[in-house]
Amino acid sequence: MENISNNIPELLILVFILITFLQSGLDKLFDWKGNVGWLKSHFGETFLKGTVPLLVGVIMIIEIITGILAIAGIYTLAANNSTTFGLSAAVLGAVTLLMLLFGQRVAKDYAGAFTITGYFMVVIFGIYLLTT
Repeated sequence: MENISNNIPELLILVFILITFLQSGLDKLFDWKGNVGWLKSHFGETFLKGTVPLLVGVIMIIEIITGILAIAGIYTLAANNSTTFGLSAAVLGAVTLLMLLFGQRVAKDYAGAFTITGYFMVVIFGIYLLTT
């Protein structure tokens, strides 16, 4: 119980990462056709248009792995005060967000890119907390 009360901000950020990435990855998995169709249209005028299914698959896998690492991070932080899995989840989440940001900028969806910035700030703060 002491590990939980001593790590509330870190645990809440890991829950945020869990919800954000696992939900997004599972949405891509269970609505593959809808996601790929929308993104083909979104990137239709860019050099990424021919690689959308591959890129969606890569992002989906990374998002699901990030969510699983967040679950492990929550457990290990609460159980034995270890930050290894949580830090891995946060770093992988940050890398994923940078990939998504790149895509939004390429598609000239600046509002979408700006939205990603908010997620990125939370994840970077999580990395900071998990490394200090």
